[in-house]
Amino acid sequence: MAAEIVNPRSDSTTDSDIRRVSATDAETGADEPFDPAFALHRGGKMAVQSTVPIRDKDDLSLAYTPGVAKVCSAIADNPELVHDYTWKSQVVAVVTDGTAVLGLGDIGPEASLPVMEGKAILFKQFGGVDAVPIALATTDADEIVDTVVRLAPSFGGVNLEDISAPRCFEIERKLQERLDIPVFHDDQHGTAVVTLAALRNAAKLSGRTLGDLRGVISGAGAAGVAIAKFLLEAGIGDVAVADRKGIVSRDRDDLTEVKRELAELTNRAGISGSLEKALAGADVFIGVSGGTVPEAAVASMAPGAYVFAMANPNPEVHPEIAHKYAAVVATGRSDFPNQINNVLAFPGIFAGALQVRASRITEGMKIAAANALADVVGDELAADYVIPSPFDERVAPAVTAAVAAAARAEGVARR
Repeated sequence: MAAEIVNPRSDSTTDSDIRRVSATDAETGADEPFDPAFALHRGGKMAVQSTVPIRDKDDLSLAYTPGVAKVCSAIADNPELVHDYTWKSQVVAVVTDGTAVLGLGDIGPEASLPVMEGKAILFKQFGGVDAVPIALATTDADEIVDTVVRLAPSFGGVNLEDISAPRCFEIERKLQERLDIPVFHDDQHGTAVVTLAALRNAAKLSGRTLGDLRGVISGAGAAGVAIAKFLLEAGIGDVAVADRKGIVSRDRDDLTEVKRELAELTNRAGISGSLEKALAGADVFIGVSGGTVPEAAVASMAPGAYVFAMANPNPEVHPEIAHKYAAVVATGRSDFPNQINNVLAFPGIFAGALQVRASRITEGMKIAAANALADVVGDELAADYVIPSPFDERVAPAVTAAVAAAARAEGVARR
């Protein structure tokens, strides 16, 4: 018999209790050495907690009937009061269909829930924002949009998560058109914000600006497309994007609608052919695709290049190889310096948007977030420190304040 599993969510459970627990047959299929991931996730990673006490009948009559009726009637008369007398303006829906989960791919809505719970607790831990995981049993874009629109009265914002491309672009666009609350696809924009912040600091370290740089992005999915557009918006000199068939260019006749648009916006140098060809003389490599980039291609980049190999768990270029040729190396992993981690962006972005009751998240708000994130590094800037740690307590307040100020400046703030 396996040892009894202690629920790590219990108030009386200590870290040592969790470490002593063995895995059960239900978790691993057999008695096996303890796996802390199962112990941590047992029973889920989050719960609903009241913010007001219910100690006696007077508390009950205020929190529920009859007192609640007064508040409901007031909101019915003036719908804007919902922001003051409910949690609406403090909570985000984390929505997925489970089709593109953390490198695991299309694993379905139930299997995606541990990731969505994780995202929700990161919102709370790093931004003070409440979030609710919502995994939908449909992959139809219009059904997802209709469902989220119907759920929207309960939420102040929508964070789309782990929805496969190209449907994610359509879903985000349609939701932005139909809702007057922030809609943010973190796989796209969160990644782009943190990438821009790190790249700004990398350029600063070597006395250059974004306009001096030519970049190459490996991957034309949600993250790659968003990063390319965002870097162009921020003023990069040029950027080309590669998919499995090579550089996304106007001379290709096999492009989707999204990639055709990308071909019109990117690759001003007119490069066609392979990723390796584009890397010759390039200043920046950004990997969001997986796979492996040959060392010879990295060696062909311009002197003082930047390599951001962000695939997990295996970067497109291993840091040991990248450091031979690059001035700054970043990955998506926490065990190497310069981790490009979305948790640096999305909690503060939503906290700032909710703080001013923004109707949407604009490009200006995202650029403000990237600039604020880059500025946190300050005088500590170094080749192995172009982006702060997620545990730097300065990050979320800086991003929140910058996003709120940008929302006011751009006229999308409602308070």
